[in-house]
Amino acid sequence: MADNLSKEVRSRNMSAIRSTNTKLENRFSKALWHKGIRFRRNVKSLYGKPDIAIKKYKLVIFIDSCFWHGCKLHCRIPNTNREFWENKIMRNRLRDQEVSEYYSRMDWNIVRIWEHSLKLDFEYALEKVSYIIMYLKYQGLVKGFDTKNIK
Repeated sequence: MADNLSKEVRSRNMSAIRSTNTKLENRFSKALWHKGIRFRRNVKSLYGKPDIAIKKYKLVIFIDSCFWHGCKLHCRIPNTNREFWENKIMRNRLRDQEVSEYYSRMDWNIVRIWEHSLKLDFEYALEKVSYIIMYLKYQGLVKGFDTKNIK
């Protein structure tokens, strides 16, 4: 499918896409905060700069965009400059894997939530993460917890 925008307009659109404080991140963060769960956002001192982090429970949460993180269900590679985008998304996926492995080795808990999971059933994803946090709070740490596909 041909792009209906000029290269200049498409470039401007793509460069305007935020990497932090996206609408979904903001909505999810506000919902967690409203539940009384306290955390830090986009913590630069932590590897991979997690979207949400609770150091006290050794928990990092990443909200992964379907496009930028290469969701198998929803990522559609643009036809324009296709090789660039395939390489870019592949590097992002490799980095995500590296970051998850790092936190696993450090005995941290990793929660990865796909954008489409939040859009499909926001409340379920919120409750699932809230449950994980409450579990960590009251039961101790869970080694290597990874919920990439919260459904």
